[in-house]
Amino acid sequence: MAHFDTEYQRLESSYNDSPPGEEDLLVHVPEGSKSNWHHIENLDLFFSRVYNLHQKNGFTCMLIRELFELIQFIFVVAFTTFLVSCVDYDILFANKQLNHSQHANEHTKVTLPDAFLPPTVCSTRIQENAILISMLVIAGVFWSHRMIKFIYNICCYWEIHSFYVNALRIPMSDLQYYTWQEVQARIVEIQKEHQICIHKKELTELDIYHRILRFKNYMVAMVNKSLLPIRFQLPLLGDTVFLTRGLKYNFELIFFWGPGSLFQNEWSLKGEYKRGGNRLELAEKLGSRILWIGVANLLLCPLILIWQILYAFFSYTEMLKREPGSLGARCWSLYGRCYLRHFSELDHELHSRLSKGYKPASKYMNLFMSPLLTIVAKNVAFFAGSILAVLISLTIYDEDVLAVEHVLTTVTLLGVAVTVCRSFIPDQHLVFCPEQLLKVILAHIHYMPDHWQGNAHRYETRDEFAQLFQYKAVFILEELLSPIVTPFILIFCLRPKSLEIIDFFRNFTVEVVGVGDTCSFAQMDVRHHGHPAWMSAGKTEASIYQQAEDGKTELSLMHFAITNPRWQPPRESTAFLGRLKEKVHRDSNGALAQLAALPDNALFCSIQSLQSESEPHSLIANVIAGPSALAHHVGRDLPIDRHVSAASEVASALQSLSPQQASLQRQSVFQMSDASNERSRPQPSCGMVGSSVDVRTASSGSSAWEGQLQSLVLSEYASTEMSLHALYMHELHKQHTRSCMPERHVWHREDSDESGESLHEDTEAQKGTPTAIPRSASYPFASKNHAEESRGLQAGFQQKYGGITDPGIVHRPPAHLSRQPLGGWADDGQTSTTRHPETVPEEGSEDELPPHVQKV
Repeated sequence: MAHFDTEYQRLESSYNDSPPGEEDLLVHVPEGSKSNWHHIENLDLFFSRVYNLHQKNGFTCMLIRELFELIQFIFVVAFTTFLVSCVDYDILFANKQLNHSQHANEHTKVTLPDAFLPPTVCSTRIQENAILISMLVIAGVFWSHRMIKFIYNICCYWEIHSFYVNALRIPMSDLQYYTWQEVQARIVEIQKEHQICIHKKELTELDIYHRILRFKNYMVAMVNKSLLPIRFQLPLLGDTVFLTRGLKYNFELIFFWGPGSLFQNEWSLKGEYKRGGNRLELAEKLGSRILWIGVANLLLCPLILIWQILYAFFSYTEMLKREPGSLGARCWSLYGRCYLRHFSELDHELHSRLSKGYKPASKYMNLFMSPLLTIVAKNVAFFAGSILAVLISLTIYDEDVLAVEHVLTTVTLLGVAVTVCRSFIPDQHLVFCPEQLLKVILAHIHYMPDHWQGNAHRYETRDEFAQLFQYKAVFILEELLSPIVTPFILIFCLRPKSLEIIDFFRNFTVEVVGVGDTCSFAQMDVRHHGHPAWMSAGKTEASIYQQAEDGKTELSLMHFAITNPRWQPPRESTAFLGRLKEKVHRDSNGALAQLAALPDNALFCSIQSLQSESEPHSLIANVIAGPSALAHHVGRDLPIDRHVSAASEVASALQSLSPQQASLQRQSVFQMSDASNERSRPQPSCGMVGSSVDVRTASSGSSAWEGQLQSLVLSEYASTEMSLHALYMHELHKQHTRSCMPERHVWHREDSDESGESLHEDTEAQKGTPTAIPRSASYPFASKNHAEESRGLQAGFQQKYGGITDPGIVHRPPAHLSRQPLGGWADDGQTSTTRHPETVPEEGSEDELPPHVQKV
């Protein structure tokens, strides 16, 4: 058990992105040849600003945006103060008679300025309100802080503006036509000239991603390992997920950049957190800090709650009046964005994926409309619409009807009621096909718990998916409740996990040359964090505690390799991509062999449907249809495995995507202005499709518009390729779980696993009952029906793929696993040296305990 309590380690060679011989290189540049961007000290902040300026469409747009944010804050505070102290509501509501003339009986029309109090009276009422004065003072201090930060950011972003214009040779007027891959390629290229980072001669795409996403990768990993207390069992609501922007802000404040955080700067973990000798003292210190931050949140709760209410009122009231059904729309929850995010995935890449999955996700959720609720909504809409129609008709006949008291209010409320009722009435042309819709969603979001597949029609699956894809009204309600709930989550839920958090940052932090301390999961190394059920069998040395859940390591590696084709992954990752490409080729040939058994006309139609449709949307549509088309031509008597056919169909789609994408890339290469420089640059041999040349990283075409169009086309093909790979990997994972798992059980990590369950008890229990590897840490629910499984697929991975062999295959039968703290599992009889590289033994008896077992 002691091998789980590992020391912080410097990155070994398999993680290193540096060319051979440059691991400890410090580049020296003559004083006279240094540029303005030589040896930038804080590259995290620099690359983040470069990325933000690109995403905000240039310096001018960013300046105006932040300026209006300052003005918006002043407007909210000033307008609220005016409504509280400077309006005579008795006159506004006609409760008090207004006398404009000497004739008391003469009727005068009340105007809006008549309800405003004189400036002297308004000023007096403000000065007499002590609570309002104190809130104005706090708001003024907060606005002054934002103003100083705004001025500082403008000065810093002006330097980034100069960097774009002078170093990258990209004018601000053309920045919107450049993709991030093009900007990133230029940054990598100018490293040779300007030596932005002096620790490496060459920067890689992964180096830049690490700098921008250092803290976000830690958050994604903690959500993946179910370390953060964001899932709760409530009496009436059952299993509930609660993660808001305020709670996430406090997590980041505690872990990363707040006073007394775990990091001493943006790129380095504090030295005491890299050693395990004083882990208990550090956990107690972190717990005290979480307690004080929770108390501070509790004291500031009234002010934060008032601001949340005011901001929500001013933001959503006009939208609710214009589109009353907008609150019935859905959005991806903050938890969903963390759960579905790949390691080392930028914000715009995640947003693009989730936006493509929005429509199928909405259609899927609309399939589960309650019939009883639909009947009630139809009748309520009929009654409200009838009354509304009469009032509108009377208004058209005589506009004086609007002068009647509460008529306008009634018309507005009836209109809102009709619109809300219509949102609960499903489309009459909607077809109930949950499994296909869920597969469409999977093609875009890339992650899905195992027990959802085959159970898409169940309300349990729908309720769990609603945690990722929630109502907009629920999102607003959670944000309003966040100031009240956040202090209690910090004090009573996060504080008991202090020791687990300390161990997590020590065990999963590595030092990368030229980058600093980063999350080891973000390296996407299948040897250290791969999962045997996701094509990493025999190639990973990770225990269950070290494995990423839901295949996140493998899928993140594929996504990054497809998004950045020039990136040269480590040896193990290259081998994994090579095996995957070979597997796709074999399954594609298997699909053609199955089609060869069809009659001539059916064979021709099936081949046309599987291979001729090379447009991205057509390929995905054919895959979503599944093996049904093949089964239709084959007939029921031909024994074809449904899941093998599904995987083969995806493989065929991937194969048919490769030639056209490679053709587009070759056409674009001839149009590139710097083609000679690109030919001299070594290209990786691990491309997922036919060509390894990526024209998305350089401007092409005779104009900016033509180059942008070409980049968009190739980005669409890359997105389609990743979607097909996600479907393919899930099909292979399904085959693996069906063939290798004898049995599964409910697995849920305790909120605070402080050695409450003895290792000996688990070991004794396993002697009589075989234990299965858990399906998912993020969705720990049971699946009832499972087939008998074998180890044939695992043995198949021992073969040679793409000229790469690995004799060191470790067989790990699921029947010999023992429970470890923090949801970890280990093989009985296995030593710590086979589970984690460079294990450093702890000193003293206290350090021989697991990461979060305290000595009593």
